[in-house]
Parts: sequence; C-alpha cells; structure tokens
Amino acid sequence: MQPPSKKQRVYCSIINKSDESYLSNSKTDLPHSEDDEKPVKLEILCFDDEKTSDVVVHLVAKHADELDFSSGPNELELEVHLHTEILVQCRYFAALFSDRWQEKGLAHEVSDEQRQSLKPFVLQMCVPSLEALETYINTFHLLYTKDFAGVIMDVQTALSILPVAAELLFDECITACVRFLEAVPWSKEEEAQIKQIVILLQLEESEDLLARLSPVKDSALEDMLNELVYAATHNHQNAASVKAFVAKILCNFPSRDTVRLVLNKAFANSLKIVKDSVEEYTSPNVRGRHDEIEAMQRQNLHTAVVSGRHLLWLVERMIELRVAETAVMEWSEQRAFTANLKRAFSDDVWRNNVPGLPAVLLRCTSRLLNAMVAGNILTSRDVRKKLARDWLPVLVTSRENVNNSGSGNSCNKQLHQELEVAFLQLIMTLPITDAQELLQQCLSFATRNVDDCPHLVSAFNTWFQRAGQASLVALRKSDENQDM
Repeated sequence: MQPPSKKQRVYCSIINKSDESYLSNSKTDLPHSEDDEKPVKLEILCFDDEKTSDVVVHLVAKHADELDFSSGPNELELEVHLHTEILVQCRYFAALFSDRWQEKGLAHEVSDEQRQSLKPFVLQMCVPSLEALETYINTFHLLYTKDFAGVIMDVQTALSILPVAAELLFDECITACVRFLEAVPWSKEEEAQIKQIVILLQLEESEDLLARLSPVKDSALEDMLNELVYAATHNHQNAASVKAFVAKILCNFPSRDTVRLVLNKAFANSLKIVKDSVEEYTSPNVRGRHDEIEAMQRQNLHTAVVSGRHLLWLVERMIELRVAETAVMEWSEQRAFTANLKRAFSDDVWRNNVPGLPAVLLRCTSRLLNAMVAGNILTSRDVRKKLARDWLPVLVTSRENVNNSGSGNSCNKQLHQELEVAFLQLIMTLPITDAQELLQQCLSFATRNVDDCPHLVSAFNTWFQRAGQASLVALRKSDENQDM
C-alpha cells in the first residue's frame, strides 16, 4: 500500500452536523447591538461549518515525516472551519485578527455581504502529536459550547486541554481547567504532571494549585512535624497508634537536619516540664494547709511522670534516627535535676502515688548510655564523665530504695542491672584517674555472691590491669632516666 501524501486532508469526523443535539450544543448567536434602530439579523454559528466560516485552521501533527504508514492511512492533518467572532474569545486570535478587523471594518458587526467578500483566513497550527489533534478540536469546540463541566470530567482531560487553552490564551477555559484540578484528588503521577505544567505555563490562575503544591511559609515542614510530635506525645486517645504513625513519618522524612531540630525542641520542652515538676515537689514554694501542699506535690509528681513518658518516647526516636547528640549533652548537664531526683526518691510519696517515675527516667538514661557504649552516639570525654558522675547516684538511690522496701519487681531489677552494665562500660571509656573515682561509687552493685555481679568484677579487673601496666611503664621510664 502506498502511503498517503504528507498533506492528506481529513475533515473533523468527531462532529455530526446533522445531529440535532450537535446543533443545540455547538451553535452561537452573533452579538447584536440593542441601540441600533435597524433590526439585526440573528445568525447561528456552528462549529466546523464550512458555509459560514471565515477562518480555516489546519492542525498538523509534528514530526509527521517519522510516522509509520505501513499499518494504513494516518491522520496527519485536520482542517477545521471556524468563525472570527468566536475565535476572538481567545486573546491569541484577538491579537491575530485585530489588523484584519480594522481593515474591513469588522470590529463590531459582520454582515453576509462582508463575509462573502472576505476570503477565508487560513491558519496552520502544529500540534505535538496525533493524540493532541483531538484535544485541539475539543478546545475549539468549547469556544462554541462553553460546556466546560461536560467536557472536563477527569484530571487527564483537564491536563490535556490546559496547555492548549494556555497556548490560545483562552482564559475562560484556563480557569475551568485550573478550577477542576484544584478541587479534585490527584494520583502521584498526576501530581507530577500538574507540577510540570504549572511551572511551565506560569499561569496567573494557578495560585490555588500552587497553594496545594508548595507551602506559603518556609517553616511549614518544621511546623507540621512539630505538631505531629506534639500529638504523638500528648494524644491520650489511641496514643499507641498515633505514636507508631508519627515514628514512621519521622523515619521516612528526607531531611535529618529538620528532624533533629524538631526532636531537640520537643526534648527540651519535655525535659523542662519534668525538671520543674520535680523541683516543685522537692522544694514547694506554696503556703497553705498540709493537705493542700500534699495535693500540689502529688500533682507535680503526676506531671513529672507523664512528661517523663513523653521524654522516653522522644529519646527512643532520637536514638533510632541517630540524632541524639544534643539529648546526650543535655542529659549530662543535669546536676541540679539529679540532686532533686535523689531527694524525691528518698521518701515514700512517689512510691504511693507515681511508682513508675524512677523507672521512666532511668530508662531514658539506659537508652542513652547503651547508644553511647554501642558507638551510635559519639561524645567527648567530659560529656561521658559528667553523665556518669551525675546519674550514677540516681541509680544507686533507686536500687537502695527498692532493696529496702522489698517491693521491687523483676522489671525494676532487670532495668537496674542493665544500667549497672552500661555505666561500668561507659566508665571504662574514661581515663584511668576518672575511672578510679567513679568505680568506687559502683561498689553498691556488689552482691553477697560475687558470681552474681560479673560485670562489676570485670570492670575492676580491667582497671587494675590498665593501672598496673601504666605503673610498670612509668617505672621503666624512671629507671631509664636514672641510667642516663
């Protein structure tokens, strides 16, 4: 079969002008002046009407030379008959025809005689592909019908028509497409297409679309994460599910710096609440009856344990995401706080009202210590020394209270043992002199049966071995100096 010629003419076959429904939907009355004394003849303009049209548009597919004709004839070109009075709704055609109107005096009214004397204006327009031919036809058709709601019924249709309407400067159609896209959900693929079109076209009407695609405030991402973290730590209804969801969001968030900033802020806020509550409990600055003061103290302890649970969740997330460096530094600067905790844990009020308070705070310490000795959080020698110096006495006090009361459960004993191991491992990362001072505070870890505290025995043996080797080296150097 011989391929058809490159300029094969194919009239628009998607319109049947003999159909009554077509005539009712594709006709436009010519405008007329009410001030004119002579009656103006009302004329019906139909889409693709060769008899009355004064503009012929040839829609030619680009790269037509590369099309394959072996499978049969291809529609390389569509010829559409249109009307100037309709096309001028597009600013592109209004500018294109402006000189022609002035020359023929057609700015306001077109008579039959003038139309017959005027040769059709022939315009060739290139379209990106064969598939785009139908889109151009539909856009021209909308100039006659204005049936935007009946045509733009899905995202893909709006996405295909919008660039054509923008090319023709068909403002009413642009607005209809943007309004539809702004109001309906998008798939990921559709959103990517919309972003590309909005950036490419730079339309004034796309402000509502841009509001969905880009935040108004530069801090919108940080603000959203702040609100999510707050909801996770303060949502009492369905709390476990919310925490799991927010943890997933934080894990998948692309910017670790933003996550670090948000979690550091939440950590600092929760820590401050716990510290202030414990301080109010240990040093109440109120006057009143004894029962009123006790009620205030119980309330402070309750606030401390609730915020402590928030703090524990935050610490776990920070360690999981490897953004806990600031948390460790803050935890090592709590000398006054740990002193208040020792005083608080020395009485029985917390045991009767909030027995879980010591465990919550010690779990925070345990998580941070284990991350440090595992190498997940790298800190300076000073930070490690201060953390062990200030928090080790809190562990010792908690152990003594549990042992003295005889009410300690297996969970507390296991937590204490985990902390003992972690503290000893951390102490052994310090210089021999610092380790010597801190190891003496760990003697309370000893048990009657030495075999029950192998971690303590191992730590002391390691220290003696290192100290002995250091002494031997120093002695050898002294002997060498004397010989010289």
